[in-house]
Amino acid sequence: MKQLALDIGLHTAPSLESFFSGPNVAPLEHLKLWTSSQMPSPVPTYLWGESGSGKSHLLQAVHSSLLEKGVSVGRLNAQQQDRLVFDESWGAVMMDDVHLYNLEQQQVAFNWFVNALTPKSGSPRWVLAAGMFPPADLKLRDDLRSRLGWGHVYALQVMSDTERRAVLRQEADSRGLFLSDEVMSYMLSRFTRDLSSLMTLLDHLDQFALQTQRAITIPLIKSMLENT
Repeated sequence: MKQLALDIGLHTAPSLESFFSGPNVAPLEHLKLWTSSQMPSPVPTYLWGESGSGKSHLLQAVHSSLLEKGVSVGRLNAQQQDRLVFDESWGAVMMDDVHLYNLEQQQVAFNWFVNALTPKSGSPRWVLAAGMFPPADLKLRDDLRSRLGWGHVYALQVMSDTERRAVLRQEADSRGLFLSDEVMSYMLSRFTRDLSSLMTLLDHLDQFALQTQRAITIPLIKSMLENT
C-alpha cells in the first residue's frame, strides 16, 4: 500500500526537539551538544541507518539550528552536480546520502573533509555526514571511507510499529485525545511512518478536530486531507 508523504501542507520544519528518539537517544543527545553553545572539539560525526531511521531529519534539524546561531554551513548531497569549492567562512560541513556519491562527489567530499579538519585559517570545522551503511561497508574511495569512520559513528535504529503506537498513544493522551487502534493502523499504513511526520499529522488532526468539534476518526482524517 502506497504511503502518503506529508508534503501536502502538513509539513513542519524538522528540529532536534521534534525528533522522537526512541532507541536513538545517544545520537540525539550528541547532536544537541554539538548545536549548543558548549561545542566540544570538532571530531567528525557519522550517522547511518536504513530509510526511515531519521538521518535526513537530524541533518536538516542540525542545519537549521546552526543557521539560527549564525553559523554558515556547507552542504553536499548525492543530487548536487556542481563541483563545490570549500568556503573558509563555513563553520561546519554536512554531507547526506554519502553511499550514493559518484566519483566526482567523493572527490569533493574528501576535499571538504581535509579542508574542514586542517583549514587554512581559523579552527577546525565540524563535519556531520550520513549514509545508509556503516563506514566499513560504504563503496567509496578508501581515504573518504576511512575519514567517515574516524570520529563518532552512530547507528540509527528504526522504531518498531509497537514503539510507534506507544509514542502516538502517549502523545495523544497528553493532548487529551483518544486514538483508536483502527485510527493508528490507518495512520501507519497510509502516511510516512517516521515519527516526526506522524507527530506533525497528529498535531494537524488535533487542530482540525478542535475546529470541527469532532473526534479523531478515519472519516475525519479523510475530511482533513480533502480540505487541505
